[in-house]
Amino acid sequence: MANFINGQYVETGDTFDVLYPVTGEVTAHVHTAGQAEVDAAVAAARAALSGPWGQLTTDQRIELVLDIANGITKRFDDFLELEVLDTGKPYSVASHVDIPRGAANFKAFAHTLKEHATETFRMDTPDGNGAWNFGVRRPRGVIGIISPWNLPLLLMTWKAGPALAMGNTVVVKPSEVTPSTASLLGEVMNEVGVPAGVYNVVNGFGRTGAMITSHPDVDGITFTGETVTGSIIIKATADTLKATSMEMGGKNAGIVFEDADLDLAVKELGRSCFLNTGQVCLGTERVYVHESIFGQVRDRLKDYAENELTYGYPDDDAMNFGPVVSDEHRDKVLSYYRLAEEEGATVVTGGGAPTFGDERDGGSWVEPTIWTGLAHDSRVATEEIFGPAVALIPFTDEDEVIRLANDTKYGLSATFFTKDMSRALRVAPQLEAGIVWVNSWFLRDLRTSFGGMKHSGIGREGGVHGLEFYTEISNVCIKI
Repeated sequence: MANFINGQYVETGDTFDVLYPVTGEVTAHVHTAGQAEVDAAVAAARAALSGPWGQLTTDQRIELVLDIANGITKRFDDFLELEVLDTGKPYSVASHVDIPRGAANFKAFAHTLKEHATETFRMDTPDGNGAWNFGVRRPRGVIGIISPWNLPLLLMTWKAGPALAMGNTVVVKPSEVTPSTASLLGEVMNEVGVPAGVYNVVNGFGRTGAMITSHPDVDGITFTGETVTGSIIIKATADTLKATSMEMGGKNAGIVFEDADLDLAVKELGRSCFLNTGQVCLGTERVYVHESIFGQVRDRLKDYAENELTYGYPDDDAMNFGPVVSDEHRDKVLSYYRLAEEEGATVVTGGGAPTFGDERDGGSWVEPTIWTGLAHDSRVATEEIFGPAVALIPFTDEDEVIRLANDTKYGLSATFFTKDMSRALRVAPQLEAGIVWVNSWFLRDLRTSFGGMKHSGIGREGGVHGLEFYTEISNVCIKI
């Protein structure tokens, strides 16, 4: 698998392997980008800004961005196959979440651009004639996109979609674990007629990402990943004063009030804890349950984990629970499973790695896991695991649970369940999270803001918020 630079696939001779998380077998050899390839990609992106891409009208650019979306849809099966090979997730998940959203991200921002307006103000002047002020937006320039491995196509296009819609060019560094769909998108770009240099992909590890973040001719960096890595990137961009948009870690809270619809709560919490094997930035890793219903929720969630989640191979219709993305990540998750017991947890279910007696034993599997008995300030209850694991913690009243939910350095999302709409309207604004769901989880309108508070991020994506990051605005004042 080669790098995609200036409309062509470029090999380097230095390669690394991509492994299939289901079995551990090698599925691809990927060419590593060095400084020469990064420089070439950035130069191509810079040149494209003043080439045919930069000369398109807004309507022409919108149509081309919509063509990209349609191009993904036309090659749906190809994207699906590669996403599953890289991540090991079930076809049922990738076909309903990852690939459709990959196309939708381009469509949504193309339509948002059509409706996006800048401010206009009339002002008085001493001579009485007045003046008009209005905003003019222009592309920010060359955008470096550093994207994660959990939802590879979805989260990369979540950035590339608005960047291209606003007229920028991009240099993408996908995760070294899951590079395939970013590479395939280069074929789509060529097929639909996107000018060379608009979309570039350079493969590699952290060193390659650092070349992008420190590059003097890159104008902005957008990143999704761990908070520690995000902090390193922010420091690296300081000398060149790059704009940054950072979506980082979380330790998201769920709350089940005593009046909640328990059937609904357990179904939604089951999804939020275990979908994509817990590898969702908006997923729930700690759930506060009112003490009067704690036993019921514990038992029902245990039943969900043991009877609603099914191992298998990704193309099995019944499979809905896959491996984590790599052996390295499996080992991290299992280290927290061991730590939980050291910290006094009671293992309600799971707590280890399954065995199958077949080739899957070479894969990166862990069990869905539920704990009780952990202290609110334990490491397992406060540090992001990013796996299929949740700590259940009882609470007594509304004030206490708001305090507990907010007692974290993170602030990405929260979800709670109650039948009392007065409580819903009272509690939601008090939760320190960028997204708060009530009686639901993962309902996403792409016109709304997305991003975290505190250590969970800087800036917002989605709708006009996403478009604004990818532009520079000038105020024009015309004296009448």
